[in-house]
Amino acid sequence: MKLKNILFLFFFAISSIAIAQKKPNILMIIVDDFGYHDVSYNGSQIHQTPAIDKLAETGIVFENGYSSYPRCTPSRYAMFTGTYPVNESKGFLGGIPKKQNFIEQFNNAGYNTSYVGKWHIGENESSPQGFGFKQSYAAGKAGGVGSRFYPFNEKNGKKAKAIILDAEQDGKEGDYLSDLLTDATIDIIKNNEKEQPFFTVLAYYAVHTPIEAKKKDEERNKKEIAAFDYGDTPEYIKEGEGRRKMRQDDAAYAGMVENVDENIGRIMQQLDAMGIADNTIVVLTSDHGGLSNDGSKGERHLATTNLPFKAGKGWLYEGGIRVPFIVNWNGVITPRVEKESIVLGMDIIPTLLDLSLNKKMTAIDAKSFKNVIEGTETWKDRTVFWHSSKARPYSTGDIKTSAVRAGDYKLVHFYEANKIELYNLIEDEGELRDLSKTNPKKTAALFKTLTDWKKAYLIPEKVKIYPPKNTKQKK
Repeated sequence: MKLKNILFLFFFAISSIAIAQKKPNILMIIVDDFGYHDVSYNGSQIHQTPAIDKLAETGIVFENGYSSYPRCTPSRYAMFTGTYPVNESKGFLGGIPKKQNFIEQFNNAGYNTSYVGKWHIGENESSPQGFGFKQSYAAGKAGGVGSRFYPFNEKNGKKAKAIILDAEQDGKEGDYLSDLLTDATIDIIKNNEKEQPFFTVLAYYAVHTPIEAKKKDEERNKKEIAAFDYGDTPEYIKEGEGRRKMRQDDAAYAGMVENVDENIGRIMQQLDAMGIADNTIVVLTSDHGGLSNDGSKGERHLATTNLPFKAGKGWLYEGGIRVPFIVNWNGVITPRVEKESIVLGMDIIPTLLDLSLNKKMTAIDAKSFKNVIEGTETWKDRTVFWHSSKARPYSTGDIKTSAVRAGDYKLVHFYEANKIELYNLIEDEGELRDLSKTNPKKTAALFKTLTDWKKAYLIPEKVKIYPPKNTKQKK
């Protein structure tokens, strides 16, 4: 072999090792109950979110970014399995084959995987570490906290049934949970082996109820809200089995949003200080829309409005499923607002696998939108589905619903009420003009598409995703 060929192969091998050692770090941030318009980059005039805005300005913002379900657990199940959550209960993450387990793919590629914060998808085999994360902090089956302030697991002097582990042991009087979760995430990043890439998920319990902010954050927002002119916008309107909130005028909730933003800013500063910001992919999203609706059980503390979108958490209108959706990789991804492509929360981790490891996952419903990020594809005409079988008319006012979006159009089917609505979301993002009667051809076509999907998906082996009865759970 000629000397120059030997030298070429040598330097190629060295370059390949260098590239392998530069696998990007990944930070995935999930903010609980975070509405599309809870951030100032999406139009909020009350919530000031400069750190999130900076992520948006220097990354890709997906205007048509959706959660896979309008409630916490199914949405999160979809994120970590890449499948439509047709089973609204927890499912059984422990039953996912290793070759289909996203976290195992990162582990096998040498990543340090960790999970901080709200999990709410199960325990034992279905806990973060049971599922494959090498470490977890303040996670578990609990869907919320008793209080945002230490000791976190108490409400009105009573201990919560499902408690948040770790945080209470590490916390002290006066500590605020979102700060503690951020501290834990920063510690994981700082203590990570220098040559080892990390994949860290930070899932805040905020901005879910209880709506409690630090005093200084609440007082600042009280002044801003008092000075804001809401014009003739009513505070509430009747919707479904209850009310919909029409204003962002809750000082405590605004304080919670801004505290999350402040903490995200702290993490970004840490990445900069360590010199790894340019080799870190940061994703920010929510599990569903903001809490804007109550139900027949009585008036509850409503946190926000998703205007101009209709409704909120629990609903399959845009307010319940359209969410903040940012992917940021400084210096690699060209910043822009992606106005056309339709993406879902369940697409995120398959996309991260594709971006970081060039690995395509198969036999799932999700799709990698790497090509959309790179600008070689546009998913304007994608067809996506939702099915909410366990409505909460008493809590959030919604009833049993299925929906399909195909391109510009969205059909909503309240199947027990035998009611169909059709909207052109490009012309009517607020879903105010039902076209089902004036465009019967499109209505019939989309209804058939939705019905065919439900026939294929709503079958026992997909709906009942539980551990076998003879399987003993780990203690």
